Amino acid sequence: MKIVPSGDSLGAGIEGLDLARPLAREQLDGVLQALGRYGVVRFPRQQLTGQELRDFSAQLGDLEINVGSAGYQEPGVPEVMILSNMVENGRPIGLADAGQGWHTDMSYSRMVAFANVLYGIRIPRRNGKTLGATQFANTQAAYADLPADVKRTMEGKTALHDFEKFWEMMRREKGSKRPPLTEAQKKSKPPVSHPVFLKHPLTGNRVLYANPGYAIRINELPAKESDEMLEFLFRHQLQPKYIYTYQWTEHDVLVWEDIGTIHNAVADYGPDEHRLVKRCQVMANRYFRPEDL
Repeated sequence: MKIVPSGDSLGAGIEGLDLARPLAREQLDGVLQALGRYGVVRFPRQQLTGQELRDFSAQLGDLEINVGSAGYQEPGVPEVMILSNMVENGRPIGLADAGQGWHTDMSYSRMVAFANVLYGIRIPRRNGKTLGATQFANTQAAYADLPADVKRTMEGKTALHDFEKFWEMMRREKGSKRPPLTEAQKKSKPPVSHPVFLKHPLTGNRVLYANPGYAIRINELPAKESDEMLEFLFRHQLQPKYIYTYQWTEHDVLVWEDIGTIHNAVADYGPDEHRLVKRCQVMANRYFRPEDL
């Protein structure tokens, strides 16, 4: 097992592991340590079935079965979501527009996400250039660099996170064909509040946990002050010095943790430039209790 840092704010490669086989305890510990330190880790040259992807991901924690992915799941393995713009027999085989906008997964839920595990099977290219990159921002570093007065002001405060915010942004700005949420869907995903500053479960560092995709207000501030503060926090965490851009290669497994990073899927490829990625979502209930969030 060899770890090769990217040299950027985030990111490392981990060589020498076959993820189709269960990790030994010391290997898993090493992966988690790397995940805490680098935020995003890449395992190249993997050959995984959907079940093997699920089994590797489950070593990191409990897996979510995403209700929005119904019909876009690995057959017989509902924990594996299919992300793809490909169509077979006139029917999409996966979700085509997931993740296009800065966010962290599951911040709109009472129990937040710990990590994402993605397996790249088909990656689009144009004129020899890889398309469909995934961008990340380092929210551990963003917290560390916050002005002292902002840290004092925001200490102990909470942000309200709303699933509908990201959903409507996709419809309004990204040209998504997804329909508006029904009233039943809204009731099933009511807004939830989380501390603006969280303690990272792997490093113990504080992180800025208020992402542009889902955070809609600071509960303890008047509306105008809340809007101004969120605008500042969103802009602050997306400074170029915190950004890491990952260019996909076929058969990479990419794992990122969702507490100390936010991410954005770059949709720079067309419908005829095919992309196929399989995904598992690892929840954070090994590290947090709902009442802590």
